[in-house]
Amino acid sequence: MTKKPEIIIASGIDDTLIQPLLYGIEEEEIPFQFAEIDGQTTVERAYQSAIESQLSVGLAYDRDYAYLHFKNLPAAEPLFKVAINRPDQLDRLGANAARLVKGVPFKEID
Repeated sequence: MTKKPEIIIASGIDDTLIQPLLYGIEEEEIPFQFAEIDGQTTVERAYQSAIESQLSVGLAYDRDYAYLHFKNLPAAEPLFKVAINRPDQLDRLGANAARLVKGVPFKEID
């Protein structure tokens, strides 16, 4: 079975926590999918999500942070880390995940 080209998001504790992130991805019109991803840490899960994605972009989150990873980066070095309690920053993180796929400049994250 062929995988669809999508950003992979490691399923987390409560997917409603990252709703702004999903809006950011949707705004840039790139498909995404939630998946069960193994990893001992959230950063590992973000990296494994990037490995699983045909677009080479993965996201993962916990109760404190969301991480954006790219498969060509070192496993322990995500591209961005954003606090879950910052909806404006989560929206930008989602947009940046999609922009990484498109190859266009990122939105600024504090």
